[in-house]
Amino acid sequence: MSTAADPVAVHAEGPSPAMDVALDMAKRSVWLLPVAILVSAAGWGIDGVASTLYAIAIVVVNFLAAGWLLKVGGRISPAAMGAAAMFGFLARLGLIFLAVLLVKDAGWLELVPFGVTLIVTHLVLLFWELRHISSSLAFPGLKPAAEPNPYLPENQEPA
Repeated sequence: MSTAADPVAVHAEGPSPAMDVALDMAKRSVWLLPVAILVSAAGWGIDGVASTLYAIAIVVVNFLAAGWLLKVGGRISPAAMGAAAMFGFLARLGLIFLAVLLVKDAGWLELVPFGVTLIVTHLVLLFWELRHISSSLAFPGLKPAAEPNPYLPENQEPA
């Protein structure tokens, strides 16, 4: 029996596109902070800001954990990466539930800005990241930076 077709015996080496995407999403979350802070401060004061920051932290940790699990699973085998994706999703949902459960009775938690931020930040970062993902197998993960073509006339040095 050949082990070449065995998904448990095969493992991948090299960079992890999933972790690169997760780190890129974490960087993009910084751009959402001022807007989220201003909106929550205007509506709910300092408790709204604290709730919003906690929700954004949960979202960023969730995406980073997803990327890390896929990175580690991918280095083991394709089957391990599939298991990391499926069971990691369930585990991350459980951690989000636990993070909410731990602070549900805290005096600083405002549920409306927390819940709205948790849902909207997940969706905004996912849709925003769609513009920066390569859909080519030649460049998995993030799109490569555009390089000027040295053979086009506008890129020629003057003589």
